[in-house]
Amino acid sequence: MSTLQQETHWERSMTCYAARPANVNEMLARTIALSADNEAVIDGAVRIRYRELDAMTATLAANLSARGVGKGDRVAVMLTNRLEAVLSVIAIARIGAIVVPIGARLRRPEITHIFDDAQPVALIHDEEFAGELPDAGPGYAMRFAVGSVAWNALLEARAPAAPPVDVAEEDVFGILYTSGTTGRPKGAMLTHLNVVHSALHWEDGHRMTRDERTILCVPWSHVSGLCGVVIPFLHIGGTLVLMAEFKRREFLLLAQRERITHALLVPAMYGLCLLEPDLASFDLGRWRLGLYGGAPMPEPTIMRFAQAFPALQMCNCYGATETTSPATMMPLGDGVTHAASIGKVVRCGDIRVMDDRGHEVAAGEEGELWIAGPMVVPGYWRNPDANAASFAGGYWKSGDIGAIDAQGYVRIADRKKDMINRGGFKVYPAEVESVLTGIAGVIEAAVVGRPDEIMGESVIAFLNVARDGIDEGQVRTYCAGQMADYKVPARVIVGRDPLPRNANGKIQKAELRAMAKALPPLARPDKGHR
Repeated sequence: MSTLQQETHWERSMTCYAARPANVNEMLARTIALSADNEAVIDGAVRIRYRELDAMTATLAANLSARGVGKGDRVAVMLTNRLEAVLSVIAIARIGAIVVPIGARLRRPEITHIFDDAQPVALIHDEEFAGELPDAGPGYAMRFAVGSVAWNALLEARAPAAPPVDVAEEDVFGILYTSGTTGRPKGAMLTHLNVVHSALHWEDGHRMTRDERTILCVPWSHVSGLCGVVIPFLHIGGTLVLMAEFKRREFLLLAQRERITHALLVPAMYGLCLLEPDLASFDLGRWRLGLYGGAPMPEPTIMRFAQAFPALQMCNCYGATETTSPATMMPLGDGVTHAASIGKVVRCGDIRVMDDRGHEVAAGEEGELWIAGPMVVPGYWRNPDANAASFAGGYWKSGDIGAIDAQGYVRIADRKKDMINRGGFKVYPAEVESVLTGIAGVIEAAVVGRPDEIMGESVIAFLNVARDGIDEGQVRTYCAGQMADYKVPARVIVGRDPLPRNANGKIQKAELRAMAKALPPLARPDKGHR
């Protein structure tokens, strides 16, 4: 196990891995030297090895450099999960430029905000997104649509090799824009130090080797895809199997055919897989790591999946864009026995539980999670106000309410801003959502608060179900037998459509709150606290 040491970066004291690559480029160079003949990326019928990946990205980097892209320049990339996205990320890093991922589901106003803020000098994109792009301007005139003449020219070995570039580990590797649930998206600056430590945490925490094979089915443009799958797998020399869009049966078939050992999914994807009637018939004997994050995982889903695949280790991983993916990981083997936890703090990380005055609370008590370590970003791109509001004493204030028990297991109650105050009682939506998803046929659930003139707030639940026959009364009766009366939803909205999500896949609770507020008045009198 790697030695740790104390260091100072951005005037913050932190624990770091003593032996580590100086930057992402050195990390990849080591991988290519050690795993040249290993399969690197599989995209449909295209299969390339690490030596080919090296040659292709060197050519792409040289041609970008020849067109004037240099160190510190921002290059926006709006691509689906495809080979060209991986090539672009590596090539941009090789010349010391900064990748700016743009989610495939974003629309013109959102993209315009990112362009205005990051001011990229070039854009690499799928042709299908051309209609959503802002008008070309002086700051980002170069555009390369994959498959076009301009793009193909970037892959032709004509330009001289890109000149060597000195990339310091505190230099910015990428700017990832947060989902913007509380306002305009902010550009989190992920440095090479952050990204390297994130990859080392994944390797360390899950004992990953070059024999690992994974399916990338979460968007590469989100921190979970880029720093939770792509970069860690390129670091260990494993194999990335790309999937442009998650469809449960296609995922299972691909996992079987490619003999995957690892997959990082959001909880809803596991829930969807459980709907396959012949799930147990898939030969997934090599799949050893079933990771999840991005949202609370309902305990019933963990248990059902563990029953379907007893050899699969279910591991919760908690993090954010600001923590460059994981801040906690579930120790191997603890996924079922500690299903209510999000694991333990990563080796170089530090999490404190704080009250509203910024004071640390006693062990086991709930408060806001403040997170520090070499994986925590130095701040937001050109946004001093957001930095002042979100960072304190070297810690990033997560906005999540949780606690740490005596054994070091971290538990999340809910988002600080999502907590519902029901007549003085605290209701954490994640707890209610976990109960709701225990109902057979419920794919996903979201709980929000609605203003209530007497009780302060009412609990409103929205369900996406897989079959007819699930009604509001049945759901409320079930909940009444599982939780305190004040937690039971006053209204349950049942539908067959997916719940609204943003470009990063997170449920849009602001939209659901608006829908809840528009519901007809609740009947009175109210029973108990419901």
